[in-house]
Order: sequence, then C-alpha cells, then structure tokens
Amino acid sequence: FKAPSRDHPALYRDLLRTNRVHWIAEEPPAELVREKMMECHFRFRHQMALVPCVLTLNQDGSVWVTLVKPARAITPGQFAVFYKGDECLGSGKILRMGPSVYTMQQGKNRGESPKKEEIDKIEPAT
Repeated sequence: FKAPSRDHPALYRDLLRTNRVHWIAEEPPAELVREKMMECHFRFRHQMALVPCVLTLNQDGSVWVTLVKPARAITPGQFAVFYKGDECLGSGKILRMGPSVYTMQQGKNRGESPKKEEIDKIEPAT
C-alpha cells in the first residue's frame, strides 16, 4: 500500500503488539506485573521523540502498546524501545499493528448509527 501523501491517515497507528519483551532488568517492571498495565514512553526509531503510551502485558511476555496519540510509519520488524523517565526498560520487536487512523475513520463513517433527525423521520409502525 502506498499512501498518497506523507501525512495520510493510513500511515498513523496507535496500537501495536510486540513479541516477548527483552527487559533490561531481566523481568517486567513490578508495576506492569502487578497492574498488568503501565504508563511509560516508547520510540521505534533511534532519533525520534519519545511517545507516551500504555503497555498491557500479555501472558506470553509480549505487550500491547497503546499510544496516547497515533504515530507515523510504524512497521513490523522494527523494535519498540520502552522508557520510564531517562531509564530504558527494554525492547520488543513489533509483530502486529492495530488498524490505521484511516481505517478507523472509514469504519466510523460506514458504521455510524442513524442520527436522531433521521430516526424521527421514520414513520412509526401502526
């Protein structure tokens, strides 16, 4: 798929899944184990700014990463690197991604329920 522009919504995603995360401290952070979720930051390219996210720990040691705002051009095979403050927590290879912003917008447009004015126009069954 080739997007029509660099900023096309099809290039933006806010959900991804990694393989089993390699934690620098040998195991997932205590907060993540206890709560099954944890706020932190991540990046998937060396020079990019850190992006706030929420990690959700899966049974197999992989994580779902939910971004606070969609990021551009995330690609399977890249590594997601996680940070808490200045500390690097670990990383995991990106395996899967959630739907793009474009797909989500299409779904909203298609799947919208009828508006109240449209419902009011429908004649009641007698």
